[in-house]
Amino acid sequence: MGFLDKFKDQFSSSNPEYDFPTPAAPLPLGPDAIYRYRKQRGVNLGSWFSLEQWICPHVFRGAAGPGQSDFDVASGNDAKRNLEEHWDTWITEDDFKWIASKGFNSVRLPIGYYHLCGPLPEVLKNTEFEPFHHIYEGAWGRIERAVQTAGNHGLGVLIDLHGAAGAQNHDAHAGLSTGKVGFWDSKSNQASTSLALRFLASKFAPMPHVVGLELLNEPQNHPKLEHWYEKAIDYVRTVAPADFPLYCSDAWDTDHFAHFVGGRSDFVVLDHHMYRCFTDEDKRMSGYDHANELKGNYRGRFAGQCEAAKGALVVGEWSASLDNGSFGHGMPDGEKDAQRRAFVAAQLELFESHAAGYWYWTFKKGEGWDAGWSAQNGSQAEILPGWVGSKQFKGMPPDHIKQQELSNNHGKCTHSLHALTNTRNRLAYKLLG
Repeated sequence: MGFLDKFKDQFSSSNPEYDFPTPAAPLPLGPDAIYRYRKQRGVNLGSWFSLEQWICPHVFRGAAGPGQSDFDVASGNDAKRNLEEHWDTWITEDDFKWIASKGFNSVRLPIGYYHLCGPLPEVLKNTEFEPFHHIYEGAWGRIERAVQTAGNHGLGVLIDLHGAAGAQNHDAHAGLSTGKVGFWDSKSNQASTSLALRFLASKFAPMPHVVGLELLNEPQNHPKLEHWYEKAIDYVRTVAPADFPLYCSDAWDTDHFAHFVGGRSDFVVLDHHMYRCFTDEDKRMSGYDHANELKGNYRGRFAGQCEAAKGALVVGEWSASLDNGSFGHGMPDGEKDAQRRAFVAAQLELFESHAAGYWYWTFKKGEGWDAGWSAQNGSQAEILPGWVGSKQFKGMPPDHIKQQELSNNHGKCTHSLHALTNTRNRLAYKLLG
């Protein structure tokens, strides 16, 4: 019995009530396809569903100890009311309007497998979140509403499975505060996670503005990871066509997984996260030093990784944040912002030149000013540009200019559309950037 057969047997015997639809048809080539092939310029909707205490401490006030993860919140006081109030208020339609108004064209939406338990109760079986069905049963309807609202404002959505069953990494944002990685050594946890991914793909593959599904966020670089990716992709493809984008984290091993993605014939994208504020070396470098490094030595390496991935490499998380050590003692706030501004400009120039897309971490923070991590504050401080991405639309040109441009670009458009018909050539991202 093969790996996928074991999954199918487990799901069919333990979850007879959920009937997966027949596989979605490939998306017809046309205007709707642009969502998935254009260069993605977005923000993360951090701590809306997958919670992080440092981003929105208010939702952790009733949490059980140590008060760092979704599990702690669910184990705490008045958890259901607390979470539902947060889900209904943390991101509003006005926020989606603001995101679109700044030139972003997509959002990345981090969620956990347990947020799917309303329509898919079996996803919690034999997991740490099994006692919490009544707490999370209302999450799915709100996720669907978030995806629809984003689409109403012309924004694509990357669905990111931020928390896998058992936790795929040591961090609390995977859902647990234990620091243990329970995903790899548990077939049950892997089955629950794959069930969640298959469910998400079945729901979102037919929606053109859902630009993809990320299989795992920042997983531990375990020896089993590549094999798991291969089998999970095959399993998800039973309900989603080959042209539905599936995103794989590089697990901080970009060189290796760039070749893994580049060797595939279906639409698979590599997600790299870029931060320059955590290591000792990062802390010794100023914002200007980091900017120069991105323009110099690092640029060639990054370009090579994008090339190895056949153009299908994105930066799913990045920010303006720098450690205080980068600034030195007593540096005025204005100079700190100037360094962040130079750092951001260098990142954007790198991404626009080589990557298929990027999502800033994160959209906002709940308390205090933070121009390094909050896109809202960064925009207010003019660390982020007033308009992110391609040229801002300023109205249709006169008819004679339109006709001349159409004539001039006919060959280019034909080439771009030809590229779109071949999912192996993910360089269509750049052609439509």
